[in-house]
Amino acid sequence: MFILRSAFWLTVAFIAMAPKSVDLGAAAGDFSSQAMAAGQQLIVSQMLAGDCASVRCVGGKALAAVALTSSPSLGAPMQDSSADPVPFPRPRPDWMG
Repeated sequence: MFILRSAFWLTVAFIAMAPKSVDLGAAAGDFSSQAMAAGQQLIVSQMLAGDCASVRCVGGKALAAVALTSSPSLGAPMQDSSADPVPFPRPRPDWMG
């Protein structure tokens, strides 16, 4: 009984105090894309900060920097990045009800 009463009052409190003008999904997506961009920028700056003497090292850094900065799926959710659509099961036969 205690758990039911607690769940009821927590639900009522959330409904009463929940922010009305904020879209939580969009806010979470914005924070996620900002965090990904900041992390990517940090990684690229750390990679380019090291000293290289050979041409091979400089070329590798340039390729890595281009690959990290031009990510096509930076802001897209993981579900949208798949090339193959998800297979759906076949419909149920009529004789099964």
